[in-house]
Amino acid sequence: MTHAYYHPREQYLKVNSIQICYEELGDPDGEPMLLIMGLACQMTAWPPEFLEPLIEAGYRLIRLDNRDIGHSSEIDCPHRVPVPVDFVRSKLGLPVTASYTLYDMADDAIALLDALNIERAHLVGVSMGGMISQIVAARQPQRIKSLTLMMTSNNSPKQPMPDLGTLWRINGGGVRGHHQEAALRRGVAFWETVQSPSFPTPKERILQRIARDYQRSYRPKGIVRQMRAILATGSLEKLACNITMPTLILHGSADPLMKPRNGHMLKQSIADAKLEMIPGWGHDLPLPLLPKLAQKVIEHARSVG
Repeated sequence: MTHAYYHPREQYLKVNSIQICYEELGDPDGEPMLLIMGLACQMTAWPPEFLEPLIEAGYRLIRLDNRDIGHSSEIDCPHRVPVPVDFVRSKLGLPVTASYTLYDMADDAIALLDALNIERAHLVGVSMGGMISQIVAARQPQRIKSLTLMMTSNNSPKQPMPDLGTLWRINGGGVRGHHQEAALRRGVAFWETVQSPSFPTPKERILQRIARDYQRSYRPKGIVRQMRAILATGSLEKLACNITMPTLILHGSADPLMKPRNGHMLKQSIADAKLEMIPGWGHDLPLPLLPKLAQKVIEHARSVG
């Protein structure tokens, strides 16, 4: 990027007794837009090709590492119950024990806005970040100008699940170990499984991205804790009545992880929400789609006035 306002610098804030790493990009006097990433993804997972149009449109972007990922605090709390057991308990409506829930992660985001003295902001969330964004929007509707939910769900036990083969591959397909080669193989298995069939990402680009993330931070236990946070949070359906700001739902017709029905379920639950089902889009942020996705976010934010 060559934009004059693009000078990302990691900053740190103490919020809710933990340290949150964040960056600000774009015009410091522009309308604030908070970006919340998904499970296992660091804030650097927002592609420059997605950010640049938002910066050119004049927004002040704030992106953060969620707790337990990247350079934010690691929540060191062991659990003895295997995740598959917690998954079944969650599906049965039984309580799941976790170090924290998505509500705590939403509080982190709200505390970041407080610390930056941001009264109102546009909010964009991807996957798990979309779930966190729903909580933020429901808890503080007066502070969210517009809400964009990308490839996410309301975490309902009624949501359609990936097939067993997909679940096996996105969990690494049996690859063990925590050295970089193992992490690369698991990452490739995940991203090649969830990527957009109409916009496939070259394997070399996937490898470069995974290697970059591995070098910046590698916290497999943190990823497990984030997964437990999703399971322990349960359905967000009850929050929908409090999401009163203009809401745009962007979902892919070919998403193997968050099946397309999840987008329709969100639209049905959030009053006046707009759903755009994008043909051939999976559960990733593929380069050919980034200008279109960014433009959708910009148009939605501008429509608020």
